[in-house]
Amino acid sequence: MVASALSTIDRTTARHVVAASFLGWMLDACDFFIVLFTLDNVAHSFSTSLETVLLAPTLTLITRPLGAFLCGRAADQYGRKPVLIGTITIYSLIEVLSAFAPNLTLFLVLRALFGIALGGEWGVGTSLIMESVPPTWRGTASGILQAGYPAGYLLASLMFLLLPVLGWRGLFVLGGGAIVSALYIWLRVPESPDWLARKAQGAGAVRQPGMLEVARQNMALCVFAVVLMAAFNFMSHGSQDLYPKVFLALERHVPPPSITTLAVLYNLAAIAGGVVFGVLSQRIGRQYSIAVAAALTLPLLPLWTLPHSVFWLGVGAMCIQFCIQGAWGVVPAYLSELSPASVRATFPGLAYQCGNLIAASNALLQTRLAGWIGGGLAPALMLTVGLAALVVLVLTLLNARLHPQSTLGGETP
Repeated sequence: MVASALSTIDRTTARHVVAASFLGWMLDACDFFIVLFTLDNVAHSFSTSLETVLLAPTLTLITRPLGAFLCGRAADQYGRKPVLIGTITIYSLIEVLSAFAPNLTLFLVLRALFGIALGGEWGVGTSLIMESVPPTWRGTASGILQAGYPAGYLLASLMFLLLPVLGWRGLFVLGGGAIVSALYIWLRVPESPDWLARKAQGAGAVRQPGMLEVARQNMALCVFAVVLMAAFNFMSHGSQDLYPKVFLALERHVPPPSITTLAVLYNLAAIAGGVVFGVLSQRIGRQYSIAVAAALTLPLLPLWTLPHSVFWLGVGAMCIQFCIQGAWGVVPAYLSELSPASVRATFPGLAYQCGNLIAASNALLQTRLAGWIGGGLAPALMLTVGLAALVVLVLTLLNARLHPQSTLGGETP
């Protein structure tokens, strides 16, 4: 069924699907990072403390699993394309409305609503792209899609240079330009052929198992996916949250222009890593590609944190992000191929966002570890990221041993 459905999409159209999904995730991530870069400016504008404004990204994080569930279920029932267009349109409008928030309360409410759209976009986009491209493209497409996250981080970093000209409100309005990706999807991207084929065969007339029923029937799979994604998010956030402004600026005394240069370089390395390991997963299998990236992370930890020179710090940061985001580059394809068909727009995104919620304690955990261990933040960074990488390595190899068929690339989702 899937093979014949995919035959209805030509390669040019498949490229549009890949480009649109990448664009949507990149601009989504960009809008999220704009908030993080302007927290102190927002606090000054509303005459409040930075700690109070930190509720904004916290609320966004808390509501992301809700968005993954609601948007995923809607996409499983009504189709990937309309829900993806809707989520992108909503988060773009919320970004603009945030710029005109007259008080902190409304600003925080808008950021909570933004989290719902943010949480829904990734899972729906992942299902659309994995069901629309040829099987031999899935590893590469997965890497390209996930590279949208560091690309969004990079874009937000560059947009931040416009802060003296536009102010934080102007940056938020500029972030609302993400709506162009919704227009692109509407004009150039068709509905998932797999979803259409299942609907045409009567899936729409027969009650399909919902997420709660699937979870009861596949409890081990759900626990595995959430724990794995928690480890993935501890790897990612553990290497990013405190690294630029706390570790580089306060402990290594790296000047701001050099921090910006390093951020650009390690995000470029992250983009490259996602694509490289995504392509590799098509050759050696999803889980083995993840395992290789996680294993390579471990010996790089000292190079990432122990140097004092800007040059070697940059080398370490580029290497570590190449591997960490390289492992992430396989995630969209891997979770899609593990997911039951009836919840393919819900399961990957919900597992991702629940894991992300568990990892929300990362910054606090690393700060407390630094106090307990001593020696600054470097040991805490190495410990949290190293343990997370080890968990990812063990879980993926264990699952590869228990379910060897799921290690193959290009399986039918």
